[in-house]
Amino acid sequence: MDAKTIDNRIRRAFNGIRQAFRGKIARVKAAGGVQQIQVEGLEGETVQDLEHAENFGFTSNPPAGSDCVVVPLGGKTSHGIIVTTTNGAYRITGLVEGETAVYNADGAKMVLKKGRIIEIDCETLNIKAPGGVNIDAPNVGCTAQITAEGQINGNGGMAVKGGSGTSFTGNVKMVGDLDTTGKLTNNGKSVGSDHKHTGDSGGTTSDPL
Repeated sequence: MDAKTIDNRIRRAFNGIRQAFRGKIARVKAAGGVQQIQVEGLEGETVQDLEHAENFGFTSNPPAGSDCVVVPLGGKTSHGIIVTTTNGAYRITGLVEGETAVYNADGAKMVLKKGRIIEIDCETLNIKAPGGVNIDAPNVGCTAQITAEGQINGNGGMAVKGGSGTSFTGNVKMVGDLDTTGKLTNNGKSVGSDHKHTGDSGGTTSDPL
């Protein structure tokens, strides 16, 4: 057998082995333990239920039309696995060297930025932590209203200023002194240092005026 014949046989053998190829995602089945994806391949070829090989701890449901790379195991298309997916229409651009981002098709994103900064951008942020949330920081800022359904404890003191002042609804119990530089009023009557009574004539004074 001459070298040309051998080369032809090798070429035919390799031609029968499917190489890795790019495709378009048509549909995703995300309910099971392994995500299965229908892919549109070359020249309208449709490949059903290919396994999406996701890394442990990470999962996503890529939108239809996303690009993917399929690796046929054993050279067989029907035994292919999807090793990566991408969609340029949603990808975050402009990251600098070393930065990382997590995002979805609605535009919610979390960016691990240069300088040890984490930036979260979303419509609503829900945190579920039955054991509690601990924040170790010198200060925590908020640009709008804070509402607490439970008790607020201020072990290091409390300082409130600006806005329309402070109001309480319900009983207030205080242990300690109360110092104020303004008026102290009860039921519309001053009970501070400037309050007045009618003369007592040596007896009990009247109620505060």
